Amino acid sequence: MTSDLLIRQAEIFLPDGDILLGDVRVRQGKIAEIGTDLEVGEERIIDAQGLTLLPGVIDPQVHFREPGLEYKEDLFTASCACVMGGVTSFLEMPNTRPLTTTQEALDDKLYRASQKSLVNYGFFMGATADNLDDLRDANPSCGIKIFMGSSHGALLVSTEEQIEPIFAKGSRLIAVHAEDQGRIVERKKEFHGITNPAIHSTIQDETAALNATKLALKLSNKYQRRLHILHLSTGIEAEYLREHKPSWVSTEVTPQHLLLNTDAYETIGTFAQMNPPLRSPENNDILWKALMDGVIDCIATDHAPHTLEEKAKEYPNSPSGMPGVETSLPLMLTEHKKGRCTLAHVVKWMCSAPAKLYNIPNKGAIALDYDADIILVDLKNYRPVLRENLQTKCGWSPFEGWSLTGFPVYTIVGGQVAMEKGIINTEVRGKALSFDA
Repeated sequence: MTSDLLIRQAEIFLPDGDILLGDVRVRQGKIAEIGTDLEVGEERIIDAQGLTLLPGVIDPQVHFREPGLEYKEDLFTASCACVMGGVTSFLEMPNTRPLTTTQEALDDKLYRASQKSLVNYGFFMGATADNLDDLRDANPSCGIKIFMGSSHGALLVSTEEQIEPIFAKGSRLIAVHAEDQGRIVERKKEFHGITNPAIHSTIQDETAALNATKLALKLSNKYQRRLHILHLSTGIEAEYLREHKPSWVSTEVTPQHLLLNTDAYETIGTFAQMNPPLRSPENNDILWKALMDGVIDCIATDHAPHTLEEKAKEYPNSPSGMPGVETSLPLMLTEHKKGRCTLAHVVKWMCSAPAKLYNIPNKGAIALDYDADIILVDLKNYRPVLRENLQTKCGWSPFEGWSLTGFPVYTIVGGQVAMEKGIINTEVRGKALSFDA
């Protein structure tokens, strides 16, 4: 389905941060030419006047629920949401049913994605207490996911004695959900019976997050093991990493933890519930500073959909998690337009940095011979986030009603136009990502 394209008169974001008003030619799924007034050939022409051409977003942490939980989301609906939000590649987590803990389960996900996903895909292997061989040998996988807390069953690997052997053997990137399960269990007992969802941020408090981050960092240092700390949520973690983060450790933050805080419980209730939880407002500013300073390396959504019926349950029976792939880029581009960060910051955090951190070749920049995973966004107009416009199967967003700019007008995946002016081409298929050593 790959077609040759000539994108004309776009504001092209170049790898050095400059903006070129010009043209990009796409041939056989690759960026073949960048310049001004390129000669018109037989290819399809896209008039991009007034639009900004950016690399496609790589979302390095999502939960797309297939197999086993397709009533919440599946690889097709999630990838439709991706193209609406400008996400052209994703890395998906292992807490599906069955869990992604074996080569067989990984192969099943790769096959499902090849049949259903409109965008490019990669999958984490889930750590258990007894699958070390699979963690080391299963391919292709972007990394190992350890749930240190906020999980249950086989994927909960919460003690130092369980976690250390995973760090000690192999070289694959380890990504951690850093919360102290022991502390969470004790605080659940302490605050038992409270149904106000705001208590969620008290139970899974900042200390629970810091304890686990310190443990992961300790083991990473001991074994010089590549570590990625998922969805950093607290200022105290950010400041600790500012002083103690070695070159082989990276971390991410979600738009939720940058832009929402505990005040959201008053307005959207259990729809504000996620793991790790939203924090007090002062944490927003500290996380922003750490992101601007490079202490935090990239942005991920932790897209984790649950149905409206599930989220409407009374706490603590309500599940934690929010959708995010449709809104993450417009949220960050809106912050750019407010003057909080530059366009170069957004492209780094959402495109080039994830490609670099996960060793994904030929992604994350508009450069010759790179894959034509590119998006044309409208930075001149604003529109509200409306439930009826969402593609995610769960059908809601914590940012409903927010007026945002930077929504994609075109999303191109490997040279294929996957979304054009709000119309999704459901015949497009992405490819499995590779992860160079």
